[in-house]
Amino acid sequence: MTEKEKIVVDDVEHIIKDLTQEQKYMIAQIKDLQNKVSQARFVLDQTQAALNVFTNSLSQTFKKEEEKKDGS
Repeated sequence: MTEKEKIVVDDVEHIIKDLTQEQKYMIAQIKDLQNKVSQARFVLDQTQAALNVFTNSLSQTFKKEEEKKDGS
């Protein structure tokens, strides 16, 4: 026996094959949007890490300048 694909909306379980085309379309939209949010978070994490690297690198250049001034 194969298990029917289901979705829970507002704490009510629904069988996908019994839904209207409009409901199936909305589910497809929601899944796509969830994927896009996940991808956006992934890119944001990469961008934030790169921003941190450049910010720290800039900070280090000022510290090196100060060390040169103090050492001269």
